[in-house]
Amino acid sequence: MSYAICTVPVAPIRLTADHRAEMVNQLLFGETIKVLNIDKEGWIEGESLYDGYKGYCRKNQFVLVDKAMDELFEYSGDWVSEILLNDQKLMIPFGTNLSILNAHIPGTTISFKGNIYNAATALVSPTSILGIASVFLNTAYLWGGKSVYGIDCSGFVQSVFKMINIGLPRDADMQSERGEVVGFLQEARCGDLAFFDDENGKIIHVGILINDEQIIHSSGIVRIDAIDIEGIINGTTKKRTHRLRIIKRFI
Repeated sequence: MSYAICTVPVAPIRLTADHRAEMVNQLLFGETIKVLNIDKEGWIEGESLYDGYKGYCRKNQFVLVDKAMDELFEYSGDWVSEILLNDQKLMIPFGTNLSILNAHIPGTTISFKGNIYNAATALVSPTSILGIASVFLNTAYLWGGKSVYGIDCSGFVQSVFKMINIGLPRDADMQSERGEVVGFLQEARCGDLAFFDDENGKIIHVGILINDEQIIHSSGIVRIDAIDIEGIINGTTKKRTHRLRIIKRFI
């Protein structure tokens, strides 16, 4: 079995082995996939070690290794940071996995002098959760995105919870299957997740509750909007945008 570690700031993960295929996910620098197959065109079929999400990525954006890295739960702590890979400067986004610093990959040198955020020792509180989520404010919505350069609703939630050492699945419908149900919006706490459905009852959106009246979520941009028992009310247009289905607690 072989593994591959991302060596670009953000690598697109596609539905099929084609540059024109839908981007369903991203991997940040230092994230690892289990290699399932490599075709002759240079596409890797891989499975993320973090959340088991599968997809296709380009071999030239990764370095192949024989074993997975030890997970340190340490991440870059600034909106963007400089890292040197073989003396080449890369600008990596907030939340980049820094376990690679201790990986000792043959033929590879890595130097990082930025702020390191240790998720394993992070204080889990309403203040810390809101602080992490606020780093992403005004980030543009990007389907499949998972960084401050562009992010979707479930990628936003997963990225915030990663920084407090709580692993979540990649997609909103998968996330909605975890956690404990909160019966009423009035009982919500900062850090609870609110899930929203479509007319067919399918979960299509997720956000992080700040309290029982406000939610931070990725919709157009990462933004703070009002919420009531029916759903989200856009603070700019004053129109209702998402229908509330269920609230879950993970902390």
